[in-house]
Amino acid sequence: MSLPRIARVERQTGETKVAVILNLDGTGKAEVATGIPFLDHMLHQWCAHGLIDLHVTATGDLHIDDHHTNEDVGIALGQAIAQALGDRKGIARFGHFLAPLDESLVQVALDFSGRPYLAYGLAIPTARVGTYDTQLVREFWQAIVNHAQMTLHIQQLAGLNSHHIIEANFKAFARAFRMAIALDPRRSHEIPSSKGVL
Repeated sequence: MSLPRIARVERQTGETKVAVILNLDGTGKAEVATGIPFLDHMLHQWCAHGLIDLHVTATGDLHIDDHHTNEDVGIALGQAIAQALGDRKGIARFGHFLAPLDESLVQVALDFSGRPYLAYGLAIPTARVGTYDTQLVREFWQAIVNHAQMTLHIQQLAGLNSHHIIEANFKAFARAFRMAIALDPRRSHEIPSSKGVL
């Protein structure tokens, strides 16, 4: 597998325009402007703790609400992940992490299985963090999962503060993601599946 693993995705609909450049072998650089400040903050966490480089620009119908832009950023990111991983030869495939943030504790386990499945277990106590609708967290992960073709389990073990719960989720995802995309030198030319395909 040639390094770095880089993908470029552009997605344009009647509601949004999104451009993504993703480097799975980065150093944590984030240039993110989705028009949704809280989502930008979470994507910075993913970069910093997942050691990916990410450039995202998005414009959308934010005068209606954040839903379409939030979802379409997730779709484009999922497509970029799938593109950058290619046939998934040589990757560890599985990742897991348990991230604390003050009173919050969130566990993420994931598998680049080729099968999209989301088990979402966050219980966010408020409807908003700033202006961000907390229902959109689930919509973001569903878009990622569907288009990256991955299995993702998110479990909240503790938490009272909505911001802390969501940020612990993104940090746990970042570290689990970093583990799963790591290259395994013992099978650098093999697809990590007994079936021989993902």
